[in-house]
Amino acid sequence: MLVRPTRAFPGTMFMLRGSALSHIWLPLVAVSANATALWVTHEWMAAHKLTLTATPFSILGVALSIFLGFRNNACYDRWWEARKLWGLLINRSRIVARQVLTLADTSPETHRELVYRQIAFVHALRLHLREQLDRLDELVPFLGVEEVARLRTEGNVPNAVLHTTGERVRDLWKAGQIDTFHLPVVEASLTVLADIQGGCERIKNTPVPLAYTILTHRIVGLYCVTLPLGLLDTVGVLTPVVVAIVSFAFLGLDSVGTQIEDPFEEDPNDLPLHAISRMIEADLRQRLGETDLPPRLKPVDGVLL
Repeated sequence: MLVRPTRAFPGTMFMLRGSALSHIWLPLVAVSANATALWVTHEWMAAHKLTLTATPFSILGVALSIFLGFRNNACYDRWWEARKLWGLLINRSRIVARQVLTLADTSPETHRELVYRQIAFVHALRLHLREQLDRLDELVPFLGVEEVARLRTEGNVPNAVLHTTGERVRDLWKAGQIDTFHLPVVEASLTVLADIQGGCERIKNTPVPLAYTILTHRIVGLYCVTLPLGLLDTVGVLTPVVVAIVSFAFLGLDSVGTQIEDPFEEDPNDLPLHAISRMIEADLRQRLGETDLPPRLKPVDGVLL
């Protein structure tokens, strides 16, 4: 996630990292060059000028703006829902730790094991969503070498971690270390964690339909390439400048939607899953009375992962 000290105008006008300009500068240069070439051709072919009026581009521009607005709203809804799910994960992780420490009448070692399992679930979910399962060694401090070795054969690592946690809770209940009246409370928390994972997987595995995205890209590209034809007679030598400004708006809107469509990646505008996971780990370990806590992650070049 892009972190910046201020959002005040006009400072944000000159930011490059995380902005759409860093993604669209090459197409922007291309459409500007195309507009320049068309203007030169227009001036040279005085007797055979090929031009259009601005009317069709005005109508199409309004329609395209609405179309891009709907797509960007859909992409932002995905981003915001993902953030709400991870906000719920923060709260539920703290609740699980409290329930384990206050409702389970067992040894400090077992308390530590169950809290560590919750930390492992959070990190496993992050790795699962970012398709970084080659980094499962990060779970070794919380689960041990043997269990992590078993998890390498699992198709869904966070679900496997949560399942084993449920088995441990069942064992404690059978041993009388969790009261029968408290068992449904703990189980409800594990169910919420499974719902959070399912919600994240739904966002991850169901992107905006590809046909919708392809159509948007094609219409924006066609509009920007042909726009000079509607401006040559009225704008003249300033046609490339006007085309660059209008194209920046449409290409930028298109790029913003693409950037936030999958909020679990590691682009500057995606969610800081690693920072959230580290925060949860520090909070839960502190509840165990530990003092050697991992430091909170800091932004690197203005980006918090």
